Amino acid sequence: MLSYSKKWCEAKIAMAFGGRVAEQLAYGEEHLNTGASNDIMQATNIARRMVTEWGMSDVLGPLRYAPNEQEVFLGHSVTQRQNMSGETAKLVDQEVRRIVNEGEQLARKVLTEHRDDLTTLANALVEYETLSGDEVTKVLKGEKLDRPDDTPAAPSAPIPALPVTDEDEAPVPTGWGGAAPQGA
Repeated sequence: MLSYSKKWCEAKIAMAFGGRVAEQLAYGEEHLNTGASNDIMQATNIARRMVTEWGMSDVLGPLRYAPNEQEVFLGHSVTQRQNMSGETAKLVDQEVRRIVNEGEQLARKVLTEHRDDLTTLANALVEYETLSGDEVTKVLKGEKLDRPDDTPAAPSAPIPALPVTDEDEAPVPTGWGGAAPQGA
């Protein structure tokens, strides 16, 4: 198992909200869509594990509240023990909500403070569709990317599959599969 710091977990949660917050900053606070559902799920899962498995909650302390491993028979749980009271479950939910909300607030703070960079990157993504880490750094430094045109060019004329002589007409290729092997 890998070891994660509390700071790393909090940063991952904030990063999970980056896209959602960026859309809200660009299109308005009321702009919500389903695109961030997986990011929200990941952020919630990390926060829940911080609280229930990794002892990263000051309120609940260094105890394990995660469900015990369950025996499974034909896909159904045969035995299941509740390992926390209703009151503790409520505290867990409150802590998870607090951690997730703080992550979203951190994402909003960072993106608001760096709104010009956000706009610069958004414009670069419109132009190039994808950016590598090095390209992001160049764009943020104001450097122009030295990149070939990303759009594939269609052949300007059909490419014959067989050699053509003056007496023959070039065969008409079917599809974009390229030339057939010689002698096929």
